[in-house]
Amino acid sequence: MIKLAVNLSMIFTEVPLIERFALAHAQGFSHIEIQFPYELSIDDIRAQLQQYDLTLCLINVPVGDLMQGGNGLAGIPGREVAFHQALELAIEYATALQVPSVNILAGRQPEDSDLLPCLSTLASNLKLASHLLAEQQIQPVFEMVNGTDMPRFLVQNVAQAQEMLEAVQHPALKMQYDCYHMAMMGEPVLEALQENLEQIGHIQFADCPGRHEPDTGKINFQTIFEWLKHSAYTGYIAAEYKPQYQSNQSFAWKNKYFSNNHSI
Repeated sequence: MIKLAVNLSMIFTEVPLIERFALAHAQGFSHIEIQFPYELSIDDIRAQLQQYDLTLCLINVPVGDLMQGGNGLAGIPGREVAFHQALELAIEYATALQVPSVNILAGRQPEDSDLLPCLSTLASNLKLASHLLAEQQIQPVFEMVNGTDMPRFLVQNVAQAQEMLEAVQHPALKMQYDCYHMAMMGEPVLEALQENLEQIGHIQFADCPGRHEPDTGKINFQTIFEWLKHSAYTGYIAAEYKPQYQSNQSFAWKNKYFSNNHSI
């Protein structure tokens, strides 16, 4: 049964984050994800989850300056202490709120740094994160992000993610697979899902180009969603898109593809 989630960091942004839980519930969702929930206290989030009968299925480890155009933390030599502190905060939130999965964003290769030290730092930090998260029965994942939207990102495609899994060698660590990012990289979205499903711990989707809701671009979500419904995948799939217009007008795909699914 598909576990469908909605991302509150990119959808319902017409209102403050604290008000988006109610909107997710009103649209019929049972599961949500938040990229960086740290502007809200654990108690405030817990109250919203309980009030609207929601599960928070994914959060990200804080990324320092990455979202403001900087290089981030996880793959940056010299920022190990800051990454460890960020990881501790993510674990505090995830354990308190029973979040089943935590995403680690690799960050960008600094313009004045060589690639190999960055990848080595990333592998070490992913190994540490995997160990600490797995101790709490939390699934660690790391995400491939396209190099157009985020130049010099350290893990941009499936092949690079596979190489990182080999370098880390931790059984708990899996990929976070975003259909939009892989389409932007020219990857065959469905085929890559099919070939790597056992190594994928979380799936996100937006159409490409534009990163809007399904059926606004070129990705064949009919085929992807149908295959996922009948696959062995048991994780969450999350809508993480920028609504083309208003958020509440962006859910035609939900009725079209998931009208007969009750685990949403």
